[in-house]
Amino acid sequence: MKLSIVLPAYNEEGSIEETLRTLYAKLQEEQIDHEIVVINDNSKDNTLGLLTTIQQTIPSLVVHTNHGPNGFGYAIRYGLERFQGDCVAIMMSDLSDDPADLVAFYRKMVAENLDCVFGSRFIRGGATYDYPKHKYLINRFANTLIRLLLGMSYNDSTNAFKLYKKSTILGLKPFLSAHFNLTIELPLKAIIRGYSYGVLPNSWRNRKAGESNLKIKEMGSRYLFILLYVIIEKYLSRNDYLKREA
Repeated sequence: MKLSIVLPAYNEEGSIEETLRTLYAKLQEEQIDHEIVVINDNSKDNTLGLLTTIQQTIPSLVVHTNHGPNGFGYAIRYGLERFQGDCVAIMMSDLSDDPADLVAFYRKMVAENLDCVFGSRFIRGGATYDYPKHKYLINRFANTLIRLLLGMSYNDSTNAFKLYKKSTILGLKPFLSAHFNLTIELPLKAIIRGYSYGVLPNSWRNRKAGESNLKIKEMGSRYLFILLYVIIEKYLSRNDYLKREA
């Protein structure tokens, strides 16, 4: 399967080149047919200029600019409408996700013919580095609440790093999230709609350059909105949105 990787980028001039060169080198080493799709989310720094230069040496790099509306969720959705692969991974542009983990996700999807592969930083083999303590505590509370309300075992829904077949992405539409709450909308819909998935450990490192765009105070109600939507669909939709085999 051809692998697409969608990376949203907003003011990432300090990280984007290292991220792309590391990712491309790993995929070339593993001989995986791929495209790297970067969505420049109307950056105000030199992110777009760097991307234009990097394209000259990374032939699999595709660059789009999302002129608006902007936001993490909108940028990802922009990319999910434009990727050309048979499966698509969502990764971050700050090198917080490990390309070696992406290869493991891809190999598992192919070997087991899964609809999705999710990462967890909080199972054996997973790891976090320089994770701010307050974000860690909020993360564990939110994921525990999600697990209890939906009756599932997966414990890292807020982890953005995931891999989906193209057919799965089509089956999860329409998307509702405009911001970081898209990170839970996609996997939770996939789980309650009956798409097959596997879970692998993955590592996460805090960014070395730039600033995080995740504002926890602003996101709380947006995450809750998506969680309530998924709960309503799970218990009241009478299976109208379950996966249907072609």
